Amino acid sequence: MLLGTMAACSPDANAPAGTTDTEAGTASGSTTGSGASTGDASTTQGTATSDGTEGATTSGTTGVGTTGGAMSCNGAAHLCDRTFDQVIFPGTHNAFAATESGFSSLAANQHHPIATQLEDGIRLLLLDVTEDGGETALCHGFCTLGRIPHLDVLADIRAFLEQNPYEVLAIVYQDDVPASAIEADMATAGLDGYLYAHTAGQPWPTLRELIEAGTRLVVFAEAGGPPPAWYHHAWDHIWDTPYSFSDPSEFSCEPNRGDPNNPLFQINHWLSTSLGLPDESRAAEANAYDVLDGRIQACLDEHGRLPTFVAVDFYDVGDLFEVVADRNAP
Repeated sequence: MLLGTMAACSPDANAPAGTTDTEAGTASGSTTGSGASTGDASTTQGTATSDGTEGATTSGTTGVGTTGGAMSCNGAAHLCDRTFDQVIFPGTHNAFAATESGFSSLAANQHHPIATQLEDGIRLLLLDVTEDGGETALCHGFCTLGRIPHLDVLADIRAFLEQNPYEVLAIVYQDDVPASAIEADMATAGLDGYLYAHTAGQPWPTLRELIEAGTRLVVFAEAGGPPPAWYHHAWDHIWDTPYSFSDPSEFSCEPNRGDPNNPLFQINHWLSTSLGLPDESRAAEANAYDVLDGRIQACLDEHGRLPTFVAVDFYDVGDLFEVVADRNAP
């Protein structure tokens, strides 16, 4: 099972923005001009309401909803009353660059397309967006090695959110286009109503609050930033580890980008060849339980905190979901 016990649920419309009282607190839902809902409710971590979690498989089940009568958030009831920064989101580096999406093996960091990744349990997408051929597109380096129209990926994300109303997703863009281009694409894709706008320095809402407010998509940009209010500059909120490693022995928890006092922490966990290409041959080694969980523990020992985001290459190889499920357990 994915990140906890899951039960299928029927599609539901995006919950309306507005002030939503929840068991964990009150989410302020004043709507921005681009449809994002702001919410800076002060919350506390709730007690577990689920019987732990199982190691996940990459063939996972979507849907989630209720477990034994309790709401299930991102696959587990005990995650509902944790704030966004208290939950670990399994993620994919260059999520769009998949061999099954037509990318050259030289540039591919994944096997399966984003729609499959979301079905399997990925909840964080690292996306490189640029302008190509008169439209926004996702490319890894040269678009000749593979490209996907940005709107196609956003359509997959919207379909997933519509079909899975108890799931919260995050995107981190490596953005080479202006914020206005991303804003226009979000509106065209019908995602503007799902976007959450956070104020730096304020407490993050719980997953329950995000779900009940209908603002289940949290977006960050490495280069750009607000406006719009939901287009968060990544390094105002996140800090991350280095990402250029050729051997697991090199993995470190040294601060790379962003202030280590930021509330969100991203572990970049993948290997590259000497030419800087994705090293598929060693993905199983990098993503093995002992290696991945060992790195999370090392970062916990060094910095006193668990990650919010764990991004890997070739997520379907190794134990990403099992590690995240265990670390997210009550």
